[in-house]
Amino acid sequence: MRILLTNDDGIHAPGLSVLESIARELSDDIWIAAPEVEQSGQSRSITLTQPVRTREVREKCWAVMGTPTDCVLLAVHDLMPEKPDLILSGVNRGQNIAEDTSLSGTIAGAMFGMHLGVPSIALSQAQSFRERGSLPWETSKSWGAKVIKPLIEQGWPDDVVMNINFPDREPDDVAGIEITRQGFRDEQIIHTERREDLRGNDYFWIGFRGRLSKPPEGTDLRAIYEGRISVTPLHVDLTHNRYLEKLKAIWQT
Repeated sequence: MRILLTNDDGIHAPGLSVLESIARELSDDIWIAAPEVEQSGQSRSITLTQPVRTREVREKCWAVMGTPTDCVLLAVHDLMPEKPDLILSGVNRGQNIAEDTSLSGTIAGAMFGMHLGVPSIALSQAQSFRERGSLPWETSKSWGAKVIKPLIEQGWPDDVVMNINFPDREPDDVAGIEITRQGFRDEQIIHTERREDLRGNDYFWIGFRGRLSKPPEGTDLRAIYEGRISVTPLHVDLTHNRYLEKLKAIWQT
């Protein structure tokens, strides 16, 4: 099985090394195309207004001066001799659950793989309220292949991406695996911070505050909060089907 790895944290991210360890439990034919620099929050953006350059890091491994979507596109179309059988994107530094899924470059890499006809999985290591840089990477490393293997054996629809999130717990403290739906936070966590440069001009940082919500059971949020691995099937169709029917009825009157 030929596996392509990508991420949005960049070619030197610790999560990519973890992902490679996971992938090598599944196959010895591993290829990597990851951003040269961090691309967090790039969602499904693709580079159209400038050339995309690549750098060969080692055999079967490239750094791409572009987004996760660029990485997958170039790898499948140009860098690899044959199409991969599986794409793994991650392991992201921080969870990609609830609304995060629409912003995440990690999810986007997997989504584009799905568009190219390749089964794709996004993986993220949750970070709760601990200091930055102290994530329990061993949790993703220990559990990754255990979660992926049954999914590969079962298979999933062509228009679905599997989204796996590992809780912020040590491997032995994980409370199991739960199949979940996408949740939505009842707290606003994104914020902006105004600062002033040495010339007196304003500039801004955009980021997220760690704040617990109160999610219902069965959601990715609840599973991560309670220490379980969350596995969520995602798809791209954003149509609100219930309101679609109502809107049709209104439009016809």
